[in-house]
Amino acid sequence: MRILITGGAGFIGSHLTGLLSSETVTILDDLSAGRLENIPDDANFVCCDVKSPLARDVVKNGHFDAIVHLAAQTMVPASMEDPKKDMEDNILTDGAIKKMTLNTLFERYMATRELADTTRVSYVRAWENRVKDEIGNIKVVQLLPSHIKAYYAKLSKAGYAYSTIKYIHNLLYPALEMAVDDDIIRKNPAKSSISDYGKTAEEKEALTVSQQEKFMEFVKQSNVYNTYYPMFTIMIGTGLRCGELIGLTWKDINIKAKTVNVDHQLIYKNLGDGCKFHISTPKTESGIRIIPMTQEVAKAFEEQRKINFMLAKDKSIEVDGYSGFVFTAKSGRPLMPNGVNSVLYNIVDAYNKTEVERAKKEHRKAELLPKFSAHVMRHTACTRMAECRMDVKVLQYIMGHAHIDVTMEVYNHIGELTRIENEIARLDSMVLNA
Repeated sequence: MRILITGGAGFIGSHLTGLLSSETVTILDDLSAGRLENIPDDANFVCCDVKSPLARDVVKNGHFDAIVHLAAQTMVPASMEDPKKDMEDNILTDGAIKKMTLNTLFERYMATRELADTTRVSYVRAWENRVKDEIGNIKVVQLLPSHIKAYYAKLSKAGYAYSTIKYIHNLLYPALEMAVDDDIIRKNPAKSSISDYGKTAEEKEALTVSQQEKFMEFVKQSNVYNTYYPMFTIMIGTGLRCGELIGLTWKDINIKAKTVNVDHQLIYKNLGDGCKFHISTPKTESGIRIIPMTQEVAKAFEEQRKINFMLAKDKSIEVDGYSGFVFTAKSGRPLMPNGVNSVLYNIVDAYNKTEVERAKKEHRKAELLPKFSAHVMRHTACTRMAECRMDVKVLQYIMGHAHIDVTMEVYNHIGELTRIENEIARLDSMVLNA
């Protein structure tokens, strides 16, 4: 292994060189603080300043497997006497580096990341839409924490949610952290709390058991929406993400073994080839799983197959090599992600209109359903399983949660409600016995 150690004639560098005696080591030191006698006889030695052209040639042509950078000015008195020299000794001073903008830094950062195409497109688009023309043209060496805070405050005043600002922060912070690691800047100007910025997202509440039953019964009895009943049964019974649901093909369904194979999602995005369907792999390994079916879910899949046959849906439509999608439009084309939400919104509107009319006739207050999305259906599925006291690790696996704390939030929320209900029941008992 070929290793370059800058400042290798110093105290720490010489000890490190001794530990790496079995490797091919090159030491680069100007001996301004280090000692020649600290350099082992079997090490290659280049005497020069780390900022010199010779040092650059050594790095460029050395074909090193690793570089350990220890060359720096470390004395506090010296840094106070000549702060300019201290900056030059410890921070990169290349002209191009000094002129580097935040936009250029982000491009360099993205070049170091191994990302799925969909994730890369999302990151770049977020940067171009939100950061590029706002603070992207500021030079990295001139970027201050106040610039970042003012930018977040501007986004907050414009009505952006905390989650959106956090998403942008998660692009800014690591890019600037890379600049710190590369000795372009001393401190990360984005290293501050962002909790004070952005609107707090409304908590997504799962449907209650009563709301779920009313919704499902309405769909089942509807002449307009009853063809969606199997799909909603599967959503509640598996907790699939919307992209996982609409991406299911019949090859993923094993009725005999009663399992659902989940290893991809269907998305509708512009990945540089126009807006179209694409198959996307899960971001984490936890997203790849085989979910056992309940009897009800197995029956729903069988019903869905019958519906597809009766409507003579085209099975030949292909997306990135995948065909035979379980849930499709009348044309056989896969359902759009926002199409599932549109169906849910329309059903809730239809139910509420019917409920209002019924309530008037029965002289009571209407019990309306809240407007909810496919994500709420997934949250509802998770909540129902947690209410049955399913083992938390099993639930984490079924839901495909990368981190168990996400699963535990559902359990904790249910626990809080149970404690509250128990306390109210105890209060009722005390009143009745008084």
